[in-house]
Amino acid sequence: MWNRISLRARIYLILTALVLITLMGSLILVWYTYQMEGLLASITEKNLAAFQAAEALETALINQKGFVSYYFMDGDPAWLRQLGEYRQIFKERLDEVLARAENNHQKEALETIEAEYQQYITKKDRVIELYEIGDREGGAKIHREVRQHFFRVLELCEDYKTFHQERILKAEAKTHSQAARLRVMALAAMMVSFLLVVLLAFIMVNQILGPVRRIAAEADRESGMSMSGDEVKALSNTVHDLIQNVDQTRSELDRSRESLLQAEKLALVGKLAAGMAHSIRNPFTSVKMRLFSLSRSLELSETQKEDFQVISEEIRHVDTIVQNFLEFSRPPKLKLQSISPSIVVDQAVQLLEHRLKSYDVTVKIDRQCPLPQIEADPEQLKEVFVNLIVNACEAMVRGGTIVIREEEDLRPPDGKVAVIRVRDNGTGIPESIQDKVLQPFFTTKEQGTGLGLSIAARIIGEHHGHIDIESKMGKGTTFIISLPMKAKIHEHHSDH
Repeated sequence: MWNRISLRARIYLILTALVLITLMGSLILVWYTYQMEGLLASITEKNLAAFQAAEALETALINQKGFVSYYFMDGDPAWLRQLGEYRQIFKERLDEVLARAENNHQKEALETIEAEYQQYITKKDRVIELYEIGDREGGAKIHREVRQHFFRVLELCEDYKTFHQERILKAEAKTHSQAARLRVMALAAMMVSFLLVVLLAFIMVNQILGPVRRIAAEADRESGMSMSGDEVKALSNTVHDLIQNVDQTRSELDRSRESLLQAEKLALVGKLAAGMAHSIRNPFTSVKMRLFSLSRSLELSETQKEDFQVISEEIRHVDTIVQNFLEFSRPPKLKLQSISPSIVVDQAVQLLEHRLKSYDVTVKIDRQCPLPQIEADPEQLKEVFVNLIVNACEAMVRGGTIVIREEEDLRPPDGKVAVIRVRDNGTGIPESIQDKVLQPFFTTKEQGTGLGLSIAARIIGEHHGHIDIESKMGKGTTFIISLPMKAKIHEHHSDH
């Protein structure tokens, strides 16, 4: 039955029981305080007052003894006056005790005392009369009976006082009994609360903290971190990391799916490109050689020379397209050497010096000091920078400025990287196509092949680097190249 209850329900049941026990204990304690208050009031206001009145009654009776004997010894009437005063006191005490009587039994006992006392004082007055007329023998005889009545009244007063003393003792015993009962109930409540707390702790440790600790320990072992004392916090951090890893894994899966589809397309395009490039390049080489020969052997007019120049330029453009297809379909092997990327940047700018002048573009290099040497293929890196600079020139319609900024940075998990930023002040790239500009065959130019930036991205990727784009319409574009400084690159052929 207990195992069928859910963990949450079990915890709620135990907590409810603890709250109820605490509440009941508090209510019982409050009730007991009222009971004790009433009991103490009963003792002090009734029984104790009645006991004191009974004791005063007994004292008033005792005080009456001996005055007659003193009177006959010296004949002083003052003794009789004092006897009368104590009789009056006794009657007042008797009336007070009668007023405090709570039931018929007490009233009957007091009436008996009153009747016996009345006989006592009647016979005592007779003794005084007999002694005054000289009948000492008769007075002595009645005096003996007076003593018996006195002790009888004294005994009745003592019984009445004992009755109230017993009531006080009973009230005290009742108080002790209730206190003992309350202690037993308190101990029982404490034991039950303790058992419930132990049960709750057992459930928390075995069914909550235990599994949480095991999960946290397993997660920390997987992550290689030492587990802290706070298992809940460790598990929270682990769950947070898992959520981040799931999001990252989902993103990587989406990218991998897109890359796989793109790779399938590129594999087919690569095969077609390789075959077409070989078939087209050989005839164009022959055409170029014949045109060169004709241009040297013929006497051409200015118009014909211009036509020859246009034809040669177009053939060169087609040859460049074919060359790009060949490089894309069969990328060359990396030839690694230790070199500073700053040297490659300088070589690319120097190579494009005349073209930059034709575009009316100025190149500024922002460099604190040359970048450290890395393992790289300088020729292929130079092709990357040439592509980026040419693209920047074409993005600026009426000339402009290209700023190349070099710096070192620390980027996990690559560690230290060399960062080269190529920024132009052209028209910028729309945000909707920024994710596509590095894809093969994507271009916004009328005569572009869409392979220049994709080849650059592939070369940077083979160097285990990254190429990123930052662009805003009307504010220019920045290509950010990050190259690891650690030697992680091995010579290989990449087959696409």
